[in-house]
Amino acid sequence: MYYDVIKSLHLVSVISWMVGLLYLPRLFVYHYDTVYKSKIDETFLLMEARLLKIIMKPAMVLTYLFGFVLVHENNDLIRETYFLLKLLLVLLLTLFHIYLSILYKDFKKGYRFKSSNFYRKINEVPTFLMILIIFLIIIKPDFPSFIPPL
Repeated sequence: MYYDVIKSLHLVSVISWMVGLLYLPRLFVYHYDTVYKSKIDETFLLMEARLLKIIMKPAMVLTYLFGFVLVHENNDLIRETYFLLKLLLVLLLTLFHIYLSILYKDFKKGYRFKSSNFYRKINEVPTFLMILIIFLIIIKPDFPSFIPPL
């Protein structure tokens, strides 16, 4: 039962993190068209900051924390190629999260280096990675193992 509770908490954390990864670029699409230091610009900055600091960052930390507990409890996963590929995709999601934080800081400084079309396109990145991760975890494809058995 302990494992199932941790797995459930991990899943709730993942969903919360993904909501932020999907919503923040959409906020950037609308934020792009605002005038720097206007009331609406300040509102978007507040929404983005709260999303990053109150939802996304804690959810990411909890995702990793519960994930580490799950791997500790079931360390055979580390020998599975599909699982290692999943970890690589989670690392890419983490890098995307960091990149979104950088884009937020650019908005905060008044920089508008990217187009609204760019933000629309990057909004698809977490969706694509999430789909791949879900397929890997559910299907558990039988890739050749790169780690020799102990």
